[in-house]
Amino acid sequence: MPYALPVTTVSGHIIPPPVAAVADSLVLTPVPALPEVPDTLRQAIRCLHAALGPAAAGLRPAVLEQACVGYLTLHPTGRIERAGLLAVADMDLPNTAKRLWVLDLRKARVLHHSLVAHGEGSGQLRATRFSNQEKSACTSLGFYRTAGTYDGVHGYSRRIEGLDKGQNTNAFDRYVVLHAADYASPKYIQQHGHLGYSRGCPALPPEQYKEIIATVRVGSMLLISGPGLASRWLDGRAAGRRFLARGWD
Repeated sequence: MPYALPVTTVSGHIIPPPVAAVADSLVLTPVPALPEVPDTLRQAIRCLHAALGPAAAGLRPAVLEQACVGYLTLHPTGRIERAGLLAVADMDLPNTAKRLWVLDLRKARVLHHSLVAHGEGSGQLRATRFSNQEKSACTSLGFYRTAGTYDGVHGYSRRIEGLDKGQNTNAFDRYVVLHAADYASPKYIQQHGHLGYSRGCPALPPEQYKEIIATVRVGSMLLISGPGLASRWLDGRAAGRRFLARGWD
């Protein structure tokens, strides 16, 4: 899928797309390896990534590691009730890429793979700024617990609760929710060369949102990853102990 508007020609001369559409760098921010993750867990995450197949080819291994370590650390605390399932969005990827995955850890399956929009305050093609503040219109990084559904301005939507103090704990009060948006569709990319922008919500394609929202039912874990992510739940040692005792359960 193209990351910028296509060029056009007039009488053989190339007319470049508007500068704003290609102003963002497509060089992704390196994701550092997490400390104190045991080799047995790292190997299990590598095997999981391979087993997920082509649908997870764009899911960077280091981001999957963040999601798995967070899941294993959070689940025993009771904050995440839904075992064996996680959703992860890599907001460092350009918004023309399918950068949201919903995974079944026990069966090593990709349940959903879709586009997802970021907040207009966070950047253009790629999200580079993140905020927990009211009226920032920014995406907030960190781990979330999915909450209940409701019918609102955007129709069928699911609320999410931020679990990282200082990074995303205002999300519930900001009404940062999972919802459908026409600007989060492949058609919008074809017309504009990029997705549109939310007020901070991880907005989903109209063609997929119902199934995704239904899958990540109350008590599921969502990670919104991006440059600068820091979380108390990225505890490699605790995750290793949990995996050794219970696996993905």
